[in-house]
Amino acid sequence: MRYEVKAVLARQGTVFLELDAENEDDARLQVVSQGGMVLQVRRRFAGWMPRSRLRFPLAHFSQELLSLLEAGLSLVESIETLLDKERDPAVRKVIEGLLGRLYEGVTLSSALESYPQAFPPLYVATARASERTGDLPEALTRFIGYQAQMDLVRKKLIGASIYPVLLLVIGLLVAVFLLIFVVPKFSAIYEDIGSDLPWLSVMLIEWGRFVHEQGWQFAITATALLAATVYGVTRPAFRIWFNRQLWRVPAIGEHMRVYQLARFYRTLGMLLRGGIPITRALEMVSGLLQPHFRPRVQAAAVRIKEGKTISSAMEAEGLTTAVGDRMLRVGERTGLMGEMMERIGNFHDEEISRWVEWLTKLIEPVLMAVIGGVIGGIIILMYMPIFQLAGSVN
Repeated sequence: MRYEVKAVLARQGTVFLELDAENEDDARLQVVSQGGMVLQVRRRFAGWMPRSRLRFPLAHFSQELLSLLEAGLSLVESIETLLDKERDPAVRKVIEGLLGRLYEGVTLSSALESYPQAFPPLYVATARASERTGDLPEALTRFIGYQAQMDLVRKKLIGASIYPVLLLVIGLLVAVFLLIFVVPKFSAIYEDIGSDLPWLSVMLIEWGRFVHEQGWQFAITATALLAATVYGVTRPAFRIWFNRQLWRVPAIGEHMRVYQLARFYRTLGMLLRGGIPITRALEMVSGLLQPHFRPRVQAAAVRIKEGKTISSAMEAEGLTTAVGDRMLRVGERTGLMGEMMERIGNFHDEEISRWVEWLTKLIEPVLMAVIGGVIGGIIILMYMPIFQLAGSVN
């Protein structure tokens, strides 16, 4: 759901934000995690169709900015160059505002904070960490590498799901075509045979007669149900409910947990390598996880503040696996905790990729068998009267 929040942020004063949150408390938590104070929260009506959001090309912007900085241009000159070449009005507006803030003498991280719809908190934190070290190109390189890894995992998941979804959609369309256009033709031919047919064939013929006689009413009802289904599926509340149901399935829920942990450790490792303290990094990363993970991350931060080691705090809150726990202990001994967390993320990403590949290979033949059975069953039931008539003639 979409919420409008009036809040007070450090170095920005009173601002108005638009946030995607599960409920009002979640929206408040997102603002507080950024060090702000909430003044007012109001739910915003998103309309009947999903509202389009600004698609700021963050990865492309970062890559071009890095190239200009490495070429010897200053930060302001680099932003001016990016503004000159940009043609998209929405993107130009963001870059113009960013450049205007830099002209005013504010830091890059403060300027980025003024546009939360384009620059996520993680990006702002990376820029702020670079301001301490004075090495913005290194920070951008680190973020680009992180984003590339995240996009690679996402593309693997999407690519693996394309063929099963396409197979399912085509099978359903063929079955609907048979039931709506072909079966009614056969039912008109078989009207005089009905009582001597198998029960399933009789039901199929009755369905064809119903579609033939009540076609318009059926089409209107089906269209209304389809529109209501599409509307419900596109709502954030449905996605939250659907995710909760998936988490309850043991085989799927455990792998979803591993995927979340991979994202968690990869992001946390990037922030630690950028020089951000572990407790502050945990506060920032919690907003990227599923809602039921966030209390665990906050509890782990409290344990670390109390003097517990990172590995023991993560293990106590269920934020690690057997492999991840051992790698965390190695990171504590060597002092390379940031690099070790990124390795944990890589290890779990590979585990998820193998599982998705295996699941895809299993689902494809199952779907083909089910869809083939449904379509073949409909065709057999349609021709059953012909077989029955041929047998009686013989």
